[in-house]
Amino acid sequence: MGRDHYAEVGAARKATEVPSEAGAAKLAAQGKLYVRERIDLLFDAGTFVEDGQLANALATGLPADGVVTGRGLVEGRPALVVANDPTVKAGSWGARTVEKIVRVTETALRDELPVFWFIDSAGARITDQVELFPGRRGAGRIFHNQVALSGKVPQICCLFGPSAAGGAYIPSFCDIVIMVEGNASMYLGSPRMAEMVVGEKVTLEEMGGARMHATVSGCGDNLAADDAEAIDQAKAFFSYLPGSWRAAPPAYAAGPPSREFERDLVPAEESVGYDIHDVIDALVDDGSFFEVKPLFAAELVTGFGLLEGQPVGVVANQPAVKGGVLFTDSADKAARFIWLCDAFNVPLVYLADVPGFMIGSVVEREGIIRHGAKMITAVAEATVPTVSVIVRKAYGAGLYAMCGPGFGPDACLALPTAKIAVMGPEAAINAVYFNKIAAIDDEDERAAYVAGLRLEYEADIDILRLASDLVIDAIVEPEELRGQLVARLAAAAGKDRRFSDRRHGVPPV
Repeated sequence: MGRDHYAEVGAARKATEVPSEAGAAKLAAQGKLYVRERIDLLFDAGTFVEDGQLANALATGLPADGVVTGRGLVEGRPALVVANDPTVKAGSWGARTVEKIVRVTETALRDELPVFWFIDSAGARITDQVELFPGRRGAGRIFHNQVALSGKVPQICCLFGPSAAGGAYIPSFCDIVIMVEGNASMYLGSPRMAEMVVGEKVTLEEMGGARMHATVSGCGDNLAADDAEAIDQAKAFFSYLPGSWRAAPPAYAAGPPSREFERDLVPAEESVGYDIHDVIDALVDDGSFFEVKPLFAAELVTGFGLLEGQPVGVVANQPAVKGGVLFTDSADKAARFIWLCDAFNVPLVYLADVPGFMIGSVVEREGIIRHGAKMITAVAEATVPTVSVIVRKAYGAGLYAMCGPGFGPDACLALPTAKIAVMGPEAAINAVYFNKIAAIDDEDERAAYVAGLRLEYEADIDILRLASDLVIDAIVEPEELRGQLVARLAAAAGKDRRFSDRRHGVPPV
């Protein structure tokens, strides 16, 4: 009898469709979903079309060579997926694994389709290194193509398990990295390697765990409790973005905000704290705010929301954390988010309540000047419709970093109690009059003198004066701010998007 080709193909295909018994047990112990269950949660039912399912079918124990690739519809919109199968050699890469991934990135470049990266991989198989590592279609081509895709299509990463060694660069080139706490990790060298090479003893969680990356390094953006929540977050993030740089973001049914913008929501007195999330909730449609990097550099809030059903990106100082002062990490956080919004045609709303950038030897050694310049570069380069709002104050270079008038926002608005100045009253008075104040021996006389100087200074920076001098475009009552934002962004929708003729800038990093 001849070979039963149908049976052979069927058996090879079936091996890729269900995990091995041992693999299924390991997934269950870790609280993970099987790779095809993850894909089912991502794509609309019945829309997934797979490529390369029989990769390495003649080898033993390497179904699909450890990665599932293909395309489908995510809430009606086409997208591609690269999904590691951790039940196959711990999701490690072989030569055909790499070829499958390269082909997905080539398809994404050709057809301008977004890519979802479902990462759960121990890295390259050392036994296959010659075939997968150095060549023109080796692993390096994946990263090259990801860079070419950056700003062209959304790249969204769910990190379900490890992303080790060179493979850790896949998440780093994505627009968002959502990490499953307890399972996800990223590192260039494992704790064992760190001990061998540099003599450092460290746990995996300390080295590259999800919470560390989401709070300290900033390499992770958002945390998820499990696989399903990570995929939900990925789809929510995608819902604010177009499929490519050529398209407008999707629009949705309009809804009211979750609360009214009452006049006492923002205290006029600078020393009184408040949560900027309350202001955001009073502006965006109810339940629509999706925060990006909520645990990293929390003195600045970044995220997407809807204004009358239209996606916007929000960059807001957070007075409740470190007084809203800008640090190196918050500058980096802002720059990346602004570049993301500008790349994908998402209008920007700045909510400024900023004392300025942090000062002192610690931040100077960290390079706060170049980090701040990076944020200001992103602000200056953005060409999407933009409105900046001085919520309470904008002092020093903080005004520039939050898209003050000199950076050409389509409108610069202010609440009636807002202030704009080189520095706050106390700092300014002490900087200019320190010697005169120190020379007054009588305590009451000194207090009266300082109070008088403060009144003069505040009159000089009065917001009505700045509106009178056309520094700002309008003073807006809190209850009217949402409507102003909607109207002004709509008016700017057809603006000229050119910034500067050149190959690219050379931003400070």
